[in-house]
Amino acid sequence: MVTFSEWLRADRAARKRGLNDCMQRIEELEPSIHAWVQVRPESSLADGPLADIPFGAKDIVETKGLATEYGSAAYKGRVGTEDAAIITQLRNRGAILLGKTVTTAFAQLTPGPTRNPRDPAHTAGGSSSGSAAAIAADMVPFTIGEQTRGSIIRPASFCGVTGFKATHDLLPMQGVLVTSPSLDTLGFFTHTPEDMLALWTALGYPAGRDERLTYAVPEPAPECDADMANAFRQSVASLRRSGIDIRSIDIVDMLKELDRANITLQYYEGARAYEARVKELGDRLDQAVIELVRDGLKIPESQYDAARRYIAECRTKMAAIFRSTPVILTPAAVGRAPLGLSTTGDPRMNAPWTALGTPAVSIPMPVAGGLPLGLQLTADVGEDARLLRAAVQIHEALDAGPRVARV
Repeated sequence: MVTFSEWLRADRAARKRGLNDCMQRIEELEPSIHAWVQVRPESSLADGPLADIPFGAKDIVETKGLATEYGSAAYKGRVGTEDAAIITQLRNRGAILLGKTVTTAFAQLTPGPTRNPRDPAHTAGGSSSGSAAAIAADMVPFTIGEQTRGSIIRPASFCGVTGFKATHDLLPMQGVLVTSPSLDTLGFFTHTPEDMLALWTALGYPAGRDERLTYAVPEPAPECDADMANAFRQSVASLRRSGIDIRSIDIVDMLKELDRANITLQYYEGARAYEARVKELGDRLDQAVIELVRDGLKIPESQYDAARRYIAECRTKMAAIFRSTPVILTPAAVGRAPLGLSTTGDPRMNAPWTALGTPAVSIPMPVAGGLPLGLQLTADVGEDARLLRAAVQIHEALDAGPRVARV
């Protein structure tokens, strides 16, 4: 595994050799993983900090001259006509777009073909499945993902990589397929939180500073399966033994209501975003999109407004909590990656934070055996650098502690 941080330290000649290694890795593993829609590396356009470092982009991100099919058979063969703002931002710093990664259709619930590199019998999650799998399979040093409910954090947990969802609207959304403007958020996948912090600063965002923080965990713990509950409990215990200050907070009921509010916003706004497409294409579109429009148009405006008011109230409450405990730890998913490709998993652990617009990151917990399990960290709106530095601290503490027993 060659991490993004190692790519960043390498000279231009080594980076060019690394690109060849990526292509060989893709040629070897792509037939069994199915992480990519199209692979066609382009030349570096600038001499910036990311010069000659390749990346992949989720196939709802517009890319000029490359496939932009939204994961849908109805748009098979569609080629992008312009670059999304995030692509331009990366290219201006020298990064090379290697290709487009698989997404579920319109970033909704219909599973795509991507398999989990940790065990191809299991899903890689969704909807940023290809972006997570490409990192887990060491095909590329970083990829772009997008989250409306749990589409970055959950696949990162399932694949055992680091997934970061930035503060809502901090990364530019121009040129990214719209489902729910109130929720849609860009982010990235890397191998480690150290890589993610290095990428964030290479993009020109604030680096933050090292600080000793107080963390919080919800009590009672959120509802997860036995494997996740055990791993989360042991990880928290290990962190406490290492001297990290962790306090309990009572937010579980709020998180459940925020999950429901997230669904209301996604369906109400998504129905209006896709209504014209459904009228135009009908049954050629994926069933999940048709159902989203059908069900979303039934939601009364009063219910939508109530959900938005509730989220606003919760932002105020959470801001007060973050002042005393700046980072909150929760499970990144309800459990391990499900067997088979019939589902992409349950996003309820992530959707509340997407509704709030806060940054979130998943890092692997030290589980000794079996499929990966992720630890989710969240911080207040705009505290992205603080969150990423905290993720580095927590990752180092967990690696230094005793390994978690096989669960």
